[in-house]
Amino acid sequence: MSALANHAFAKMNGIGNEIVVVDLRDSKAAVSAEEARAVASPTGVHYDQLMVLQPPRLEGTEAFIRIYNNDGSETGACGNGMRCVVRRLFENTGQTAVTFETRAGLLNCWQGPSPDLYTVDMGAPKFGWQDIPLAEEFRDTRYIELQVGPIDAPLLHSPSAVSMGNPHAIFWVDDVNAYDLARFGPLLENHPIFPERANITLAYIVDRDHITIRTWERGAGLTKACGSAACATAVAAARLKRANRIVEVTLPGGNLSIEWREGDDHVLMTGTADFEYEGRFDPALFANVA
Repeated sequence: MSALANHAFAKMNGIGNEIVVVDLRDSKAAVSAEEARAVASPTGVHYDQLMVLQPPRLEGTEAFIRIYNNDGSETGACGNGMRCVVRRLFENTGQTAVTFETRAGLLNCWQGPSPDLYTVDMGAPKFGWQDIPLAEEFRDTRYIELQVGPIDAPLLHSPSAVSMGNPHAIFWVDDVNAYDLARFGPLLENHPIFPERANITLAYIVDRDHITIRTWERGAGLTKACGSAACATAVAAARLKRANRIVEVTLPGGNLSIEWREGDDHVLMTGTADFEYEGRFDPALFANVA
């Protein structure tokens, strides 16, 4: 029997990024890719990311968090999901600061400047081609050689590449809504240049303090919000000297405040997290899971 059968969950969202939070800190059971896909099935609970809290592995951390996309794959970072976890925890415990461990490393989180805002320290970005990772060497990942469309007249070209604990490619455009991201997003996500696939973002720089984006999320598809993409875009824009290190990023689901801190290069993401409802997983979801 799956550890998720009849287990409680919270359905939440981070500016439209659909999140399911499950607390398994009292269990040694792990969630498999098949179980994660079962949760996201038509008879289950729709989500972009499933945030599973497991017992802490390191002293001083609240939990080890495994993050699943709705295709069952795991990812190292989900900023919107982390804010949902933080809100849930803070409301249940009264805490105002906490540290989690993820595949991407340690993440410090704290109450934002107002009661409805939560800040996640997403850590330092990585720019080396091996760290993103890319399949071939690019000495300067502010732009990489990748394009969509005819060679002599590409629709999109020369994205910036960044890792925020997961790989991102950011294409700079004049209108993020002028392209069929649902059509070419899957092709770019799975392009051979990205051995671990990639999040694909269209970004328009409104001014030095404001950026608008749309993202095709690796393993989840077209999304209303991707927090790590907002962080990656803000960092990439600052590297290109096209934006300041503190910016507002507008996504289809809402706004995030992103700061690329000069002192330690860490990226701070601040935004809301909305609670929708609580429930329990129907055991029938996992009847065919090995």
